[in-house]
Amino acid sequence: MRAILALCAMTLVIGGYFIWRAMQLPSEFGEFAGAPEVQVADILDRPAEFLGKPVAVRGIVRQQCKTMGCFFFFPSAKGHLRVELKDIAMDAPSREGRPARVEGQIVSYVDGYQLYASAVKFE
Repeated sequence: MRAILALCAMTLVIGGYFIWRAMQLPSEFGEFAGAPEVQVADILDRPAEFLGKPVAVRGIVRQQCKTMGCFFFFPSAKGHLRVELKDIAMDAPSREGRPARVEGQIVSYVDGYQLYASAVKFE
């Protein structure tokens, strides 16, 4: 009986520690400059129109880099937009499935385009 109570107490303490630690992770990286907000679908439809211009985008984080959290994707009905965090949050905490607001510039990437972030806030 003592062993079961000790195991339960230890489980509660360890669980509490991990909950506390998760609450301490930063949720904002970089500095927002007030760029105009656009939709992911608009960027995917007309990427050349936004190329090199500062934009802000909101979306749900999908497929975040598993090793360091240095990039993720914003989905849309028309595809997905890659968001690069390399310069502001190379080791961003995993926020997959949560909403985020990102500000940055649209740049060429491989055979398409990506949002090169200058600020991100995980909500």
